[in-house]
Amino acid sequence: MNRTRIKICGLTREADVDDAVAAGADAIGFVLYTRSPRAVTPARAGELARRLPPFVTPVLLFVNATAGDLSAGLREVPHALIQFHGDETAEQCRDAGRAYLRAVRMGAHIDLLDLASQFHDAQALLLDAHVDGYGGGGKAFDWSLIPLAVPLPVVLSGGLNPANVTDGVLRVRPWAVDVSSGVESAKGIKDAGLMRRFCQAVRNVDAQLALNPNE
Repeated sequence: MNRTRIKICGLTREADVDDAVAAGADAIGFVLYTRSPRAVTPARAGELARRLPPFVTPVLLFVNATAGDLSAGLREVPHALIQFHGDETAEQCRDAGRAYLRAVRMGAHIDLLDLASQFHDAQALLLDAHVDGYGGGGKAFDWSLIPLAVPLPVVLSGGLNPANVTDGVLRVRPWAVDVSSGVESAKGIKDAGLMRRFCQAVRNVDAQLALNPNE
């Protein structure tokens, strides 16, 4: 079994980036959506991303961005993975010419297998809660909506925290988990202790599954 990767999103401060890396995050997300309370400018994302050591991936989150917005972000963080979190079509995602994650706002009306076919060249589908606006708003969704055999890697998001991520990994068996508000003391302000607890919970459940893969 592959270990569960960890993405911590919505970082805005140097100390939080350093603490997330120390906690064991595999990827760090920077929000380039001006309406988000966790938004940073492309230049600020570049400053923060330059603190990352090798093999920790920067991820730039965009919502219905223009070509100019995408270019500005990628100019500052040229090795970033893109996360499309708005209403972008498969063609628009491909036109960016970069590796990308496609966020899906989950609900009973979502046909995830059809979306996996449309976005077949995505690195993964990031599954989030369906709320007003964009982003999961710290809310979890019904994990039973996820089909058993999604033909793309799944990143489980939406309302995860140190207390429930173990259950999420056991029930969904995602390629990765994504957390933002669940490790914060305030919007955009990460808590080093919560990040450590979150990452340790993921590592513990991975070890549990390695011993008992049929759980």
